[in-house]
Amino acid sequence: MKRYPLVLLTLILATPISAMAQEDDDDGRNVATSLAEQPAVRHRLLLVKGRFELTPAFEANVNADYKYTLSGGLRAEYHLSDMLSVGGIGFYGTSLNTGLTDRILDTLLEVDPGGDTDPTPTRDEYEQHLNDMPLHGAAYVSLTPWYGKLAAFGAAFVNFDFYFSAGLAFAQLSNDCGSNVCDDDDPGAPEEMPNPDDPMGPPILIPDNNANDDPAVNDGNQFGLYLGGGIHVFLNNWLALDLTVRNYLFSNNPSGLDTNFDYKVSEKDNQLQNHLFLGVGLSVFFPMRPERTP
Repeated sequence: MKRYPLVLLTLILATPISAMAQEDDDDGRNVATSLAEQPAVRHRLLLVKGRFELTPAFEANVNADYKYTLSGGLRAEYHLSDMLSVGGIGFYGTSLNTGLTDRILDTLLEVDPGGDTDPTPTRDEYEQHLNDMPLHGAAYVSLTPWYGKLAAFGAAFVNFDFYFSAGLAFAQLSNDCGSNVCDDDDPGAPEEMPNPDDPMGPPILIPDNNANDDPAVNDGNQFGLYLGGGIHVFLNNWLALDLTVRNYLFSNNPSGLDTNFDYKVSEKDNQLQNHLFLGVGLSVFFPMRPERTP
């Protein structure tokens, strides 16, 4: 009989503790479910979504063998969302000789030393066959998967994002091959010479082993693949520093000379090549006031 009060007291105390534990468990599940439905960042600035981006830019190629291209141009892009955008770029450029070209020119003679027996070009033949890229550009689609905020010394904070692009590349190529250098009308065809032993007989055919006087087949328009990537560093809500790496992949023969050693210059001397550029620009976004998430 003495045990009954003790059992009764234990049941009275255990009942609310169990109920409280159940209530806490329910509240924990409700809180977890509620948090899972919330956005990752509240009141986040949508710095690109629904905005038009206009970027005056400069870029220079870094992997040229014979001529560097220094270009200025414009990039225009519309951001369909904070991750997906479409755009286009166009550049006008001027060319500078690389160190390799200058060293080669220093070794070449002004006149042909050996005719068809020497494959070495003259200075004019080498220099006029080289091509440059006065115009180039691309149309592309961009993906911006990463964004965030940078801190400098714990005081200055700037927003940034990384983007990647792919699309169609375009380039206009030109050379200076004039009629005084590129005067072979039928590259690779044998030349007819009178037979000294029989002047009245059929001519002697001499193989054309000199490709240095062939027209340079490395001008005109080229199309190919465009790949790029870069970073926006936002200086404020409507202005950003744009740093990019761009690759224009298309067929080219920068030297304009016989590269496959078949004694003539033709389309077969062209190869698929990467034209890698580093660029910098200043992006202006319209409208100037960005949206903000709830």
